[in-house]
Amino acid sequence: MGVFERYLSIWVAVAIIAGTLLGNIFPPVFEWLSSFEFAQVNLIIAVLVWLMIYPVMVQVNFESITQIAREPKGLVLTVIINWLVKPFTMALVGWLFFKGIFADFIQPETANEYLAGVILLGVAPCTAMVFIWSQLTKGDANYTLVQVSVNDVIMIFAFAPIAALLLGVTDIVVPWQTLLLSVGLYVVAPLIAGLLTRRVIINNARKDPTASDRSLQNFDQRMKPWSILGLLMTVLLLFGFQAEVLLTRPLDIAMIATPLLVQTYGIFAITFIIALLIKLPYRIAAPACLIGTSNFFELAVAVAISLFGLKSGAALATVVGVLVEVPVMLSLVWFANRTQHWFKTK
Repeated sequence: MGVFERYLSIWVAVAIIAGTLLGNIFPPVFEWLSSFEFAQVNLIIAVLVWLMIYPVMVQVNFESITQIAREPKGLVLTVIINWLVKPFTMALVGWLFFKGIFADFIQPETANEYLAGVILLGVAPCTAMVFIWSQLTKGDANYTLVQVSVNDVIMIFAFAPIAALLLGVTDIVVPWQTLLLSVGLYVVAPLIAGLLTRRVIINNARKDPTASDRSLQNFDQRMKPWSILGLLMTVLLLFGFQAEVLLTRPLDIAMIATPLLVQTYGIFAITFIIALLIKLPYRIAAPACLIGTSNFFELAVAVAISLFGLKSGAALATVVGVLVEVPVMLSLVWFANRTQHWFKTK
């Protein structure tokens, strides 16, 4: 492991602190950076996420994807957790905190908006960052791609009905621009670029399998520092964009973050235990556990703003989800790597 990977937790902590401080010292700069946005997708963040995902896509081997049909359990587990468990447990956990534990500290209307925001996060499984978490746990890139792709297809049909059911409203409108742009930027475009790069590397190796493998590994090693840099810059910008909220409304941030943390670690624990029980190999189990815990925050933010407004509690809750996700997911990556020996190693 290189210096970037070995001390990743430290670098992320530094990025969080730096983003919060810089966002308060130079708010106009971050306002300007946040203005580069289309369909609730910040284009600067998109470039950084693309930088993280592209090297992962180079490792995707389409010839191996056909073998996934022989190991369907990981895919089935992902679908069940993301669409039959996670949205409903998020609604339950949010209700327990905002309608019960925190009821005396927030207004009922605000509690309803916070609850709506966390529900929207629970109904939107992640599209982009999953590839990063999979790479950090040395997951199967081919299998992860299929898991994400199946999630995206299901999301097209299931997001609006489930969100409408849990929110108790009937006018949920899927922000197609946000959904399609995110999938295009975070899945389709880097996948095409990765496949083309892979073909060039293999052709340059003159079809020698050993030389091809070495070349692909060398490319991955050269790109890793850039991927980690992309992650750190993403964290810095995300916290810089929300620096004012972090310092002016810390109690609200803490109250929203609490059910999100309970939900995230809870869903991970459920998926982790099931993966052990059904004896998934680690390369499939690790991404399967992490996919269900991360969120498609661009979609959740877009829907929250369209339903409740830019300054609403629902929009704030989805933003807190963004801020909580990276540190929490890194802790789960650490745990997955430390427990790798618990799984089959096929």
